Parts: sequence; structure tokens; C-alpha cells
Amino acid sequence: MNKVHKPKKVLMQGPIDPQMVATSLVNHQSKTNIGAHALFLGQIRADQKDNGVVTGIEYSAYEAMAEEAFHRIREEAFTRYDLTCMHLYHSLGVVPVGQISLFVFVSSAHRRASLEAVDFLVERIKQDVPIFGKELIGATGDYIWKENN
Repeated sequence: MNKVHKPKKVLMQGPIDPQMVATSLVNHQSKTNIGAHALFLGQIRADQKDNGVVTGIEYSAYEAMAEEAFHRIREEAFTRYDLTCMHLYHSLGVVPVGQISLFVFVSSAHRRASLEAVDFLVERIKQDVPIFGKELIGATGDYIWKENN
């Protein structure tokens, strides 16, 4: 029988600090049953749009529903893959170009489980979590609702 994990807060205001990524790695060095880590960092691009260049994305969410969806996806990943641990974080609010808005970090005894789990998690997050992004456009102050792709 699989262990049920306590829900963890995933949503956080503003960009994800790269120091948080580094600290996550450092905190796992003492866990000697881990043989592989896989990470995904979603970074904001300066895409060219018809009315200008994207300068950032403003994320909003139905927070309770989003946190619940993250927990379901997290539990499903633990059931599907032989993982040691997992950390998921997604930004709310404005995230400027070049900054990180999604951090997915999984650890396992062997690489295949962690690599497959990261791919599964990112796809399911994009598909199932009610988070919405408005791409902010340069000097015009316009925005375009972002499609998950």
C-alpha cells in the first residue's frame, strides 16, 4: 500500500528564487538512498507578439482548487514512480522575463524514475491545475491570456 503524503503548499508569490533551487539540492546531499535528481525550471521568455515583446507573466489561480490539484498530481506521481521525495512550486503574481515561475524537483534511487516523473508532473500541471497567466506586453501595458503549451 502506498503512503499518503501530507499536502504541501505549492503556490508562492513572485518569482522562484534560484537560491531555493540550490538549497533544495544541498538539503538532499545527506540522503544516501538517493541516486538521481531531476529538475524542471519554467522560465519566462521574452516572446515577440503582434503588439510588442512579453516583459513578464502575471499568474492568478483559484488557490484552494489549485493546491488540491497539485496534491492529487503529486500523489499520483508517487504511486506511478518509485520516488524518494518531491518538491513542487509555482508562482503567483508578476514574474518578469528571465525569472523562474515553476520548479519541479524529484529524487529517486535510479534516474529513469526521476526523469519520467518530472515529465509526467509538468504535463499534468499544465493540463489540470487551474492557474492562469497573462503575458504582459512591453511599453503598451497590454496583456494576452497565455495558453498552456
